[in-house]
Amino acid sequence: MEDTTIVRVPFEAEYITRPALLDSLDSSMQCDDETGRRFTIRAADTDGQRSSASILINKMYATRGYRSSFLPAEKTPERITLVATDDDMTIGTLTIGFDSSNGLLADQLFSEETDELRDAGRSVCEFIKLAIDSSVRSRMVLASLFHVAFICAHRLRDTDNVVIEVNPRHVRYYERMLGFKVAGPQRLNPRVDAPAVLLDLDLGYGSSQIDRFGGRPEYALVERSLYPYFFSAHEQAGIVRRLQRKQPAKMSMSRRHSTPQAQYATA
Repeated sequence: MEDTTIVRVPFEAEYITRPALLDSLDSSMQCDDETGRRFTIRAADTDGQRSSASILINKMYATRGYRSSFLPAEKTPERITLVATDDDMTIGTLTIGFDSSNGLLADQLFSEETDELRDAGRSVCEFIKLAIDSSVRSRMVLASLFHVAFICAHRLRDTDNVVIEVNPRHVRYYERMLGFKVAGPQRLNPRVDAPAVLLDLDLGYGSSQIDRFGGRPEYALVERSLYPYFFSAHEQAGIVRRLQRKQPAKMSMSRRHSTPQAQYATA
């Protein structure tokens, strides 16, 4: 079976005292006894991984009263699902949806806003189906999922902007912690049967924040964002190389600025 591991990351305490150098995944995987517990970020490319991610999504959505659905059984080039695991337990997941002839899920409610980005020559993706196990008290897990998703979208697919649909009560969190901006008004999202606001992030801005704060968790004491928990430039370069080696055809796609006919793609 192909190894879909992207990176292994120490939890906060170990990371603050001894940053992991991820230039070589194999060497970082041999340090567990010295640095303590690590969680793994990988692509959910097997039925078991996707099933575990779906179970977590449905569990966490149900606790908030949201409607949910399982991840599609078939992988597609337009979607990459990431999972964070602690040993064999899935503790987090995030899916990147890339623009295509089918459009984005966000087009169902916010086609005017997404088309405005496309018309401005911006290539767009979306982050969907984010779930973190409620028992996990680690900003590192959330930050690592977001950073790997940023790498897939911006560094490897040359995407300009990412949009997300969030509950109105979570808007301030994404604005403060990652720099998202409100791009569309509150509307009812039928996929989760809950209100949603469209947020947009210029990935160039995100990249500048990563360059400034990534790999410097001590800055979290003064910088109220997730960026100090992101990877350093050296670590990021190692992740990029590993993704390029493992999935060059999927990840290294040329820029597309075409404006697809917006259609609703089922979650």
